[in-house]
Parts: sequence; structure tokens; C-alpha cells
Amino acid sequence: MRNALAYVPKGQNTVVAAAIRQVFLQPDHAAATQVWRQVADQLRTRWPKLGACMDDAEHDVLAYMTFPEQHRVKLHSTNPLERLNKEVKRRADVVGIFPNEDSIIRLVGAVLLEQNDEYQLQHRYMQIEGMAALATPMIEEAQPLQITPKAA
Repeated sequence: MRNALAYVPKGQNTVVAAAIRQVFLQPDHAAATQVWRQVADQLRTRWPKLGACMDDAEHDVLAYMTFPEQHRVKLHSTNPLERLNKEVKRRADVVGIFPNEDSIIRLVGAVLLEQNDEYQLQHRYMQIEGMAALATPMIEEAQPLQITPKAA
């Protein structure tokens, strides 16, 4: 939303934001895509750069709409991701200077594992049944991860 509003004069921000918010009220991906394109076309007449920005961002902005409806409420916000990034930064700032790349990977990996464990025990951010339904096709198609060590 902030990216889109950067192309609009301050006095018009509320009007444009209200128009864009209509997209997120749609029940499914197809309806949201249709409304997104209508809003982009309407706004393009007055602000061509905003229309181009909306065309470029359509796929990324509406990606969460492909998930089941029960998950969309949680997925449309980046707050958990921002919180995780803040925690990684906080831990890295304590160390200051890292002796090598492996130490950074170990620290960030440890923080992510710790957050994952806390998350699984404390939060029911999404229903387990819904997550299992999403993961089942991925597990069948998944290939083993191959990591090759760097040459020293």
C-alpha cells in the first residue's frame, strides 16, 4: 500500500487507499484479480505511474489469495516476518562482528530454530489441519535438499 501511495499526492491518499482496499474484501482470487485490474484501470487515467506499479505488483500482492480462506487472515500481513527479522537483527547486533560466514549461518539458524520451537508450542497461528492439507501435495512432490559445502 505504501508503495502505491508514493505515486499519489498526499491529499488523495485516502481516496486511493480506499479504492485499493476494495480488492482485499473480495472472497476469492479470481474476484480479487478482477477488482484489482478495474481499480488499476480507474486510477491509471489520473496517475499512470500508479497504474504501472499496480500492474507490476498484482501477482505478488494477491499471492495470499490462493491459500484457503481460513489462512488468508494471517497471511495478508507481514507482521510475523518483520518480527522474526527484528529478532535476528537484535541477536546479530549483540555479536557485532562475525569471524566468518559460517558463524552468521549458525547464529541465524539457531535463532530460526528457537523461534520455530516457540511458535509450535505457544501459538496456534493457523489450524494444524489446514496446514496438513497444504503440505500433503508438497511432500509427495518434494525432492531431497542437496547442500554442497563451500571449498575453503
